[in-house]
Amino acid sequence: MNNQRDPILKGIRRRKAVDFLFSLAGLLSLLFALVTLLALVVDLAMTGVPRITAEFFVNFPSRFPEKAGILSAWVGSLCVMLTTACCAIPLGVASGIYLEEYAPKNWLTQLIELNIINLAGIPSITFGLMALGIFVYKFEFGQSILTAGLTLGLLVLPIIIVTTRESIRAIPNLIREASYA
Repeated sequence: MNNQRDPILKGIRRRKAVDFLFSLAGLLSLLFALVTLLALVVDLAMTGVPRITAEFFVNFPSRFPEKAGILSAWVGSLCVMLTTACCAIPLGVASGIYLEEYAPKNWLTQLIELNIINLAGIPSITFGLMALGIFVYKFEFGQSILTAGLTLGLLVLPIIIVTTRESIRAIPNLIREASYA
């Protein structure tokens, strides 16, 4: 009986030793990666922080490094975000409210809901190519803030619709009836 348990105990000890070595190798790899990341971040901070001045934020890009800035980049990004918000939020919230509160529950509504859910899973490159074809070539908006804002608006629209519908569903009927009063 003791002879039968010895190989089993040896196997268990060997597996525990292999597990320990594997855990140790994983922790050492993680430590190495974190130290490397920390070294890169510290180097970036040491070389980059002294170069960040007020002029860096208010100057346009330049081929002269001491005059270069990011004004056009952050103003453009802000304009694209505002365009996206102005296009997507009202349309998304209105669509979500309509689909949840007013739309009849029939096959057409189910088809629309299915397509909205499927749109949330489409890769962003597909939206970019669609925007190139529709907004740039068909409507001739060109490479503009409006094109970028509308494209991003279409990209986030399904998320806004689904979030609005889930928020409306979370409201208890008691509170809805109280608001009618």
